[in-house]
Amino acid sequence: MAKSGPGGIFDFDVLRSAEVKTSPYSYFIAKDALSSEESAEVRKDYPAIDKPGYLPLSKLESSGAFQRLMEDLNSPELAEVLTEKFGVDFTDKPRMITVRRLSQKSDGPIHNDSKSKILTMLTYLNPDWDGTGAGCIRVLNGKEDFEDYTEEVPPLEGYVFAFLRSDDSWHGHLPFEGERYVVQTTFLTSQEELDRKENRGGLQYFLKKLNPFQ
Repeated sequence: MAKSGPGGIFDFDVLRSAEVKTSPYSYFIAKDALSSEESAEVRKDYPAIDKPGYLPLSKLESSGAFQRLMEDLNSPELAEVLTEKFGVDFTDKPRMITVRRLSQKSDGPIHNDSKSKILTMLTYLNPDWDGTGAGCIRVLNGKEDFEDYTEEVPPLEGYVFAFLRSDDSWHGHLPFEGERYVVQTTFLTSQEELDRKENRGGLQYFLKKLNPFQ
């Protein structure tokens, strides 16, 4: 397994060997980027996030196995691997890492990412899933119907879903409420966009803590 650096936890060779699909947009799904044991260690060291939503890594305290994973996701090697996979140079692009532990039923509607995002990669860390499809992100063929999809990704530990943003990169998941461990790594068009998104994400999470009913 190709781990990044002496304390690396992420298997980059799993990404290198993943097949890139080009329809309905460019994406890949990989398995076993982390082992069950490593995922359990990451969950044990996970930040104490107590509200639904993604929180910027810059607003969190990180340590242990969780910190090791964050170092891998921030590494030059990840940018190099994704550059090889998609033929887009990510080596000089700013990236944002956001972290989720809890989902609410209003999360995951059909949507497309903003044009400020070039690529999004989701790394899942859940030890099991119920098999119903709830909370499983879908590669959608359009913006109208959750049932019109090409593939579905269970949010199980070691799974990775990465895709290039395009006018057709519709995705989402059926409603789910509860624990849903996922780390999102996003490559952005500019440092200005990164600063704006991090400030907005931190403010939204702060307001939710003040008003848990919003």
